[in-house]
Amino acid sequence: MTTLTLAQLNAADGAEFVRLLDGTYEHSPWIAEAAFARRPAGGFVSLAQLKHALVEAVRAAPETAKIGLIRAHPELAGKAMVARTLTAESTGEQRRAGLTDCTPEEFAKLHVLNAEYNRRFGWPFILAVRGPRGTGLTRQQIIDTFERRAHGTRDFEFAECLRNIHRIAEIRLSEKFGQPPRRGEQVWDWAEQLAQHSEPGFAEAGQLTVTYLTEAHQACARQLMAWMQAGGFDEVTLDAVGNVVGVYHAAAAAGGAQAPRLLTGSHYDTVRNAGKYDGRLGILVPMAAVRELAQRGERLPVTLEVVGFAEEEGQRYRATFQGSSALTGHFNPAWLDQVDAQGVSMREAMHAAGLPGTIEAIAALQRKASRYLGFVEIHIEQGPVLNDLDVPLGLVTSINGSARYRGEFIGVASHAGTTPMDRRRDAATAVAELALYAEARASADETSVATVGVLEVPGGSVNVVPGRCRFSLDLRAPTNAQRNAMVMDIKQHAERIAKRRRVTLKLEETMIASAAPSNRRWMQRWEAAVRALGLPLHSLTSGAGHDAMKLHEVMPQAMLFVRGGNAGISHNPLESVTADDAELAVQAFTHLITHLEIAP
Repeated sequence: MTTLTLAQLNAADGAEFVRLLDGTYEHSPWIAEAAFARRPAGGFVSLAQLKHALVEAVRAAPETAKIGLIRAHPELAGKAMVARTLTAESTGEQRRAGLTDCTPEEFAKLHVLNAEYNRRFGWPFILAVRGPRGTGLTRQQIIDTFERRAHGTRDFEFAECLRNIHRIAEIRLSEKFGQPPRRGEQVWDWAEQLAQHSEPGFAEAGQLTVTYLTEAHQACARQLMAWMQAGGFDEVTLDAVGNVVGVYHAAAAAGGAQAPRLLTGSHYDTVRNAGKYDGRLGILVPMAAVRELAQRGERLPVTLEVVGFAEEEGQRYRATFQGSSALTGHFNPAWLDQVDAQGVSMREAMHAAGLPGTIEAIAALQRKASRYLGFVEIHIEQGPVLNDLDVPLGLVTSINGSARYRGEFIGVASHAGTTPMDRRRDAATAVAELALYAEARASADETSVATVGVLEVPGGSVNVVPGRCRFSLDLRAPTNAQRNAMVMDIKQHAERIAKRRRVTLKLEETMIASAAPSNRRWMQRWEAAVRALGLPLHSLTSGAGHDAMKLHEVMPQAMLFVRGGNAGISHNPLESVTADDAELAVQAFTHLITHLEIAP
């Protein structure tokens, strides 16, 4: 097949433009026609920009056109495949996924699922069967996804079908242009290989769980070190808390090992039954960038320090950000005496892993902030925003500050049948009212969020007015001022509820964390990197905590989000990133580190 080039596409008139992109979208030349109208005056600067123009053409189309696009696609392992009437592109994709070799039982299952799905939604089920890596999902993965999505809402499925159509088109375009996402594929493959290390009890169930200093955790550290060493890092070490540290020295003209440093990285521990990209993406993307630089013999204007932080999630011990806290000088000595569920202290776990287990060794890890230009982190979004917008990369303006509370309303338990409504002192309805207020208060602030994640009536009974109701509050906002204002309003409203409903309020603060606004100069550098790819700039806040929050305490920081698939779900096995989006992250990071201007 002749490889298409952007130069050809940019030189083409409208009819030729549509012809060159034939087969990208199934039986829908109108999409290429609309993208041609969006072609920049100087032409498309990247394949990513072309892809986005095609996506935007579909987003701008009326619903009837979108439904027509969905219906232009064949059923999976359906009649058209059996009759050999699919397009060449669809035939190849279904063949790669093994759908042409279904067993009779699998074919019957898909036939039933197709019929039920069409009956419910009125269009065929669409799935990019070549998957996030581009090499194909298994038949079982396809069936599992089919069954899961068959229970979705109409609006979600409509959008999800279109997202999968764009993924199909993306893979086809990469092949038309002969531009496979090699670095993104490397990142994706590394994530898969790292996920082979999981703890007993989870590994047997095919689940990913890696908590601090377990055997699986230590295996991950050894694997990261081996990849860094093979990838051309000049120094690779395991420090006193288990952080994996790789250093790539600056060009000799810039000072070599003595040059100013840029710090980057993320964590490699996980929650229980986790996804494969939370944290780890922020280690693997810089590793892929360094690997390519080393292969080309290219050095940077700064020394790059990539850290795989040993702990961020707080799963084994009641401590979070242990890895990054050691670098900022904020590791709490009391953590060493904490014990896990098996009674093993952190100090003992460190000794078992071959680490010193002393506060002196950990204190020595503190970085001299004046030596660093800043900290940048790449992270999967862990939310639905970029996925909903069909945008692969997002600029993080701030990591939300948060406040958590444990609360309880205490009223009087009484007979549900004999206590008049105006005589009740119902603790549960007091919490319900507070939860609704918190929801409204956060919504009014747009970028803030409020959650009542725990609501418990001790000893509750169907025929008893609740006399006690325990609850939790999790309040987050992009700035400390916004968080504090929301906290004050919700606490004051809780007191008003207690007074009006004649119940007692108990409220205890259990955690407070400061917001971490991104440094403006580093944000501009990320913006330049995203703009160089021809992608739109979309800014958003992070509702989740990250290692960048800790580094923010001692140096400038800025984050880049990468779109997550499956509605952006995270801390879940369905967490997903495509090789193409990982490729864009590598390209953006490479642009950032190769275009730094360092003042003398």
